[in-house]
Amino acid sequence: MFTTRSSGRLRATLALLVLALIAALTGCSSSSGETAAPTGPREVQTPKGAVAVPADPQRIVVLNGTLAGYLYDLDVPVAAADPRLLGVAGKPGEFPAGWAQDATTQGTKALPTGDNINLEFIAAQRPDLIIGGGQGYPGQQSVNAYDQLSAIAPTVLVPTETTYWQDQLRLIAEVVGKPGKVDQLITNYKDKLAKAKALIKAPAGNTVVMQSIKSQKPTAFLPSAALPTLLSEVGFTLDTQLEAKAGNPTREPSADFISFSPELLNTVVDAPVLFMIPLNGGRTVAELRADPLHASLPSFTANTVFELPATSSRPDYRTVMTTLDLLVERFK
Repeated sequence: MFTTRSSGRLRATLALLVLALIAALTGCSSSSGETAAPTGPREVQTPKGAVAVPADPQRIVVLNGTLAGYLYDLDVPVAAADPRLLGVAGKPGEFPAGWAQDATTQGTKALPTGDNINLEFIAAQRPDLIIGGGQGYPGQQSVNAYDQLSAIAPTVLVPTETTYWQDQLRLIAEVVGKPGKVDQLITNYKDKLAKAKALIKAPAGNTVVMQSIKSQKPTAFLPSAALPTLLSEVGFTLDTQLEAKAGNPTREPSADFISFSPELLNTVVDAPVLFMIPLNGGRTVAELRADPLHASLPSFTANTVFELPATSSRPDYRTVMTTLDLLVERFK
């Protein structure tokens, strides 16, 4: 009788010990901040309403090259990507230098480009998630084909008005289930920004940032646009009266630039410092010096006009870091 009761008590004690050990291990896992990977679809809010996306997408197709770099930054698999960058010249099917190596490493395929989005190619990639939208013609193509794309796989469009790279990064990270990676990337940027600001000696006076475009119509970025904002953060003083000087021209609410008549160029761009961004088909600073209208601007006569690559105009995480390097190299 004594032996039977002792054995029962021993088994009960061992069971309690096992339960306690499981609870301890579970507690350790929770305290370390690690959680089990989600297994079911997640619902994300988009301009088109709620969309159910995979918890851990493995075959993403991204339909705007200006958004693709974020996916590689977040270390998620990209099955196919549109190679076009807004305003940047490139050979058909050739990925931009900023993420070409990542695309090669992952085996990402280049999305065929043309007047119409290639739905057959996209479907052939067997995507479990499609990301489109954003600025530029490729973004608009995906907006136009949203219903057809949604029939292939869950499709999320980045709003056109989401122009700052930090906002785009956070949005895409949420969509692909990687929000935890964003903070470190933002910290990397802030650290580099602080170091750049300490080194850069910005020229005195107001600064204007212009695009040099194929039509040759004067086009200036608003002070609130991504690149002017970056310049302001490292010590440049932006001309905040551009729109007033240009007669407050009509523009789309999401547009980050204004266009105006060439006759107003000397009135609008009278700042002593000018950054010029030659886009695909636009003239370089050297070519603009031969144009009497541009040559008479204060920045040209004082030799305080500076050229930046087209990739700097609307930077993503990678190109904003590269642009900071270019600014430090030129103005330290």
